Amino acid sequence: MIIGKVTGSVVATRKNEKLIGSKFLVIEPLRSMSSEIASDKFVAVDSIGAGIGDIVMVARGSAARLACSREDAPCDAAVVGIIDDGTGLEK
Repeated sequence: MIIGKVTGSVVATRKNEKLIGSKFLVIEPLRSMSSEIASDKFVAVDSIGAGIGDIVMVARGSAARLACSREDAPCDAAVVGIIDDGTGLEK
């Protein structure tokens, strides 16, 4: 699981039919998470209604596919939670 900040959104008018209706967000991992993964931004499917500026939890890999609206969707990152209080998290 990765913790990151939503920094933007992506609009794709043409996409795999299993992703139609999905919202895509740009996620920037927190610096404290960068030792575990590359610190580059990435795109995640939003399954819970997060918005720009939110600090979120993101599942990647096969766990993300389960969080997408359709389990067979081609998805490798999905927002699965919005963090309300992250004591100790470095932003």
